[in-house]
Amino acid sequence: MASMPLTKAEISQLRSLRLKKNREAAGRYVVEGPKVIAELLAAGHPFEAVYATMDWTAPDGVMPTVITAIEMNRISHFPSPSEVLAVGAIERSELASDEVSSGFTLALDGIQDPGNVGTLLRIADWFGFDRVLLSPDCADLFSQKVINASMGSFARVRCITTDLDDALAGATVPVLGCDLDGTPIDQIETPAAAVVVIGSEGRGLSLAVTECVTDRVTIPRIGQAESLNAAVAAGIVCAQLRRRT
Repeated sequence: MASMPLTKAEISQLRSLRLKKNREAAGRYVVEGPKVIAELLAAGHPFEAVYATMDWTAPDGVMPTVITAIEMNRISHFPSPSEVLAVGAIERSELASDEVSSGFTLALDGIQDPGNVGTLLRIADWFGFDRVLLSPDCADLFSQKVINASMGSFARVRCITTDLDDALAGATVPVLGCDLDGTPIDQIETPAAAVVVIGSEGRGLSLAVTECVTDRVTIPRIGQAESLNAAVAAGIVCAQLRRRT
């Protein structure tokens, strides 16, 4: 392992990346914790730098910069620092003009909770969706909370931040909008390809995106709960669609 003391400038920059505006300005993001970093490395995700204390066992081929526990405490974004922190470059994918008309797409409309966004990436990964679209008002894809909640799916799922109404306007596959007043998901004819749109729990689908929806679907309610968590609802809908394709 390489060992080199961090400069004050390096510490300041790494600490600053907890804010979205600083991540965007620097074109960099951080992720912290041995489990999620191991998942990302196993998926072949590239990092520009890896900082670790002597407590971390580096996978083969990974040469971290060894720092002290005191230095890790200074750069950590966690109340209780872990033994490893990695830095990656922000790279954004572009959506091809007809891309949503093939395969399965999960579209997130205004999902602002980072934990939900990360979990939705895991759901898309689990069910083999081809891509995830995020509206600009979703939680930042490169926030630590999103990446950690995705547990490696961040590196395996094609994610595109885009204006959903523009992206879905020309879709030639069914666009299924999750809505309490929709058709039960287990009663619709299973499409060979589709877009599943999940809105925020508080607001639901935005008006512009609603206009792109071809079919409203829901999950049959047996009990008295007012609604389902967005990620839970997405998991049920995706399972129904993918079990018969």
